[in-house]
Amino acid sequence: MKAMIWTTYGPPDVLQLQEVEKPTPKDNEVLIRVHATSVTAGDNDLRGLKFPLAFSLPIRLVLGLRRPRILILGQELAGEIEAVGKAVTRFKQGDQVFAWTGLSLGAYAEYKSLPEDGTLAIKPPNLIYEEAATLAVGGLEAAYFLRRGNIQPGEKVLIYGAGGSIGTYAIQLAKYFSAEVTAVDNAWKGEMMRSIGADHVIDYMKEDFTKNGETYDVIVDVIGKSPFYRATRSLAPNGGRFLLANPPLSQRILGRWASGSGRKVIPWKSRTASETAADVNFLKELIEAGKIHPVIDKSYPLEQAAEAHRYAETGHKRGNIVITVA
Repeated sequence: MKAMIWTTYGPPDVLQLQEVEKPTPKDNEVLIRVHATSVTAGDNDLRGLKFPLAFSLPIRLVLGLRRPRILILGQELAGEIEAVGKAVTRFKQGDQVFAWTGLSLGAYAEYKSLPEDGTLAIKPPNLIYEEAATLAVGGLEAAYFLRRGNIQPGEKVLIYGAGGSIGTYAIQLAKYFSAEVTAVDNAWKGEMMRSIGADHVIDYMKEDFTKNGETYDVIVDVIGKSPFYRATRSLAPNGGRFLLANPPLSQRILGRWASGSGRKVIPWKSRTASETAADVNFLKELIEAGKIHPVIDKSYPLEQAAEAHRYAETGHKRGNIVITVA
């Protein structure tokens, strides 16, 4: 099968198209013919090993100290099940699915084997594969964190990094919860963010939201780059919640100290299997009802994955970048 191989840490050009052995599913696995995958921020960070020093060594211990042991990138996919292991009961050949691969990665390929009890679900019928390929990271992360925020109708919600993969889902989910949404990102994403429900748009390059005198019931930082301490002061004094959807280590530590005075910092944590299942069902119901939809900026064929990564690194993407495989 064809796959985009990654043999060293570095710039996008380290991605090279090669022929590799097609995987064989184990008894508890399904073999998926991949139709589409995506370029997540995590894919970019792993490829270039762009992590703070405190995380670089643990990541290298998992992926490989000098070069990656896992040779195929890609964390989310959509495709069709071609074969199932003899112990599989939830899925059958021909099912159209979307999935998160976890640290096994491997979505930048024509085939991927995954356990049936992983983050794997039937694709919403009203989405094409390219759209469904954005659900397992951006969609599920947004659903998980906004659910933890317990957003109530009429509350003021600010989303920092609202124009990306997680942020575009977060805007739509916050509006579904009947919140008043302020989206913070680059100015060139403003029209898109308004089109999916943002009531107010702030260009972070021209305005610091922590200095405009506004307070918010919920602040969601989906990229881990908000001015953390000042942002906590922009929370409503009684019941304000700060959701750290993608925090650096410093924010995880400060988050414990910053809660208080009626404000609460809710740090990132891994989803449990039951939480994931609940979020999958919730997200699918909203998509099938037409309440939310994926935002796709650009699509590239598999052989242009390096170019897709280069575009992602510009920070200009609006929503999601997808890679078509089949």
